[in-house]
Amino acid sequence: MARSAALGIALALSLGAQAARISGGDPAPLPQSEPELRAVVQRAISHVECFADRYDSAVWFTLMEPKLRRYVSDPDQRLEILRNVYCETHRGKDSLPAGLVMAVLDVESRFDPWAVSSAGAVGLMQVMPFWPERLGMRRYQLTRVSANIHMGCAILRYYMHDERRDIRRALQRYNGSVGHRDYADRVIVRWTTYWTGADDLGAPKHARTAAVSRS
Repeated sequence: MARSAALGIALALSLGAQAARISGGDPAPLPQSEPELRAVVQRAISHVECFADRYDSAVWFTLMEPKLRRYVSDPDQRLEILRNVYCETHRGKDSLPAGLVMAVLDVESRFDPWAVSSAGAVGLMQVMPFWPERLGMRRYQLTRVSANIHMGCAILRYYMHDERRDIRRALQRYNGSVGHRDYADRVIVRWTTYWTGADDLGAPKHARTAAVSRS
């Protein structure tokens, strides 16, 4: 019993030290904890329809499925992840680069639905565990592919919009590491070196033409 208590105290002290700000020692705010995010995430999980273009979705699966095999052995789970990422990143006018979301999944959890961080974040996109209670859901749903990607993309989209498409700032806020470049840099490197090739799918034709002309 004494040993268990000592281990518990050591773990609590360790987590507290990780949460402290490097500059001042005050506890850092939890990632994904802004009050206004609740309505954003609630809308995301309430509207799960996907209206993807059939040709674009076929290209997406063809390009990304072979890359995902090194992480996910089950073919049905691979398709479920890719389908949800494609649908969520092409939702509404504030679209997300699909390759960027794949890179977030890669860095956050290595595509493990059961991953849990030292801060308690859960699942593929490492969504904080207070979300289910706020949304009237059960905690086990955070380990479900669809629910986790819905919530994670809604949170990332909110930060992208709030930071005026500044990807590094949005990623830092998503991860709770504002002021530190390591996490954002790792995601961007994975995005630009591995999860590339299909980010313009689903974009309006004029936007694709503009992107080609700029390159």
